[in-house]
Amino acid sequence: MTQRRAWLAAVAGGLVLPLARAIEAPQPRVVPGGVAVIPLGPSPTRPAATLGAVPVLVAGDAQAWTAVVGIALSATTGVQRLRVRRGTATDEVEFEVEPHQYALQELKVAPRHVELSKKDLARHERERVHQAKVIATWSEPAPASLKMQPPIDGPRSSSFGLRRVFNNQPRNPHSGMDIAAPVGTPVRSPAPARVIDTGDYFFNGLTVWIDHGAGWLSMMCHLSRIDVKVGDRLATGARLAEVGATGRVTGPHLHWSVALNRVMVDPALFL
Repeated sequence: MTQRRAWLAAVAGGLVLPLARAIEAPQPRVVPGGVAVIPLGPSPTRPAATLGAVPVLVAGDAQAWTAVVGIALSATTGVQRLRVRRGTATDEVEFEVEPHQYALQELKVAPRHVELSKKDLARHERERVHQAKVIATWSEPAPASLKMQPPIDGPRSSSFGLRRVFNNQPRNPHSGMDIAAPVGTPVRSPAPARVIDTGDYFFNGLTVWIDHGAGWLSMMCHLSRIDVKVGDRLATGARLAEVGATGRVTGPHLHWSVALNRVMVDPALFL
C-alpha cells in the first residue's frame, strides 16, 4: 500500500489525524518568471523534489506537503515535470507553463555599461561565476511562510520581466523589481534571513544577498552603503543597507530580486 493510500485508509477508518499546517505560499503564476505551487499530499517525512537536477523548496507537514517551484524567465512553455522522492519511491508531478509576454522598456545608461571593454568584460565574467555559486545556496529548514514585506517604501519604477533595451541594444529581461527612493533610504530584510554575500559588482553595484531558506533568496542592488556582513542573521524588517545609485542605473533606486531553485522570479508574487 502506498503512503497516500495508507493515509486515505486511515481517514476512511475514522482515525483522528492532526490538521495539516498550511504554508503561507506566494501567489501562483505558472508562467516564465512565475511560481508554481504544487500540492504533494501526505507523507510521514518531507519529500525531496527536484526540477531537472536542482532541488526545490518543499514546505508543510506530514499531512500535506507543498512544493514551491520557481520558473525561469527563459523557460519554455508547456509541460514541466517535477521529480518527487518519498523514501525509496520516486514519481513525477506534471505542471504546465503558460505563455506570457512582458512589456518592453528602453533605457539610456553610460556607454561603458553596454559596450564593455575587455577589462570590464573579464570582471563581469568573474562576477557571473561567483554569483552563480551564491544563487545555488541551499540551507535548512524550509520556511513555514513565504510571504514578504517590501524592503523599502516607494513607487515601483520598473517591474519584473520587462524586456530591456539599453542604448538601443537589447539585453536580458529585468530580473527584479525596482523601487524608487532617495539615496540613503534604509533597506530592510523582507523576511527572516541570513546574509550570504556582499560585494561591489559591475552591473549591480553595491549588493547584498540574503538566504531565507531552502533555495529562497533575495538580492538587493545599487546600494550606497552596506550595514551587514556575511553570516549575520536578520529578522523581518531588520536594516541591512541604504538605497544608492551604484552600478548600471539611471538614478537612485533599489533593485530587489527574489530567487527560487536558482532562478529569478517575480518579487510581487510574495508580497
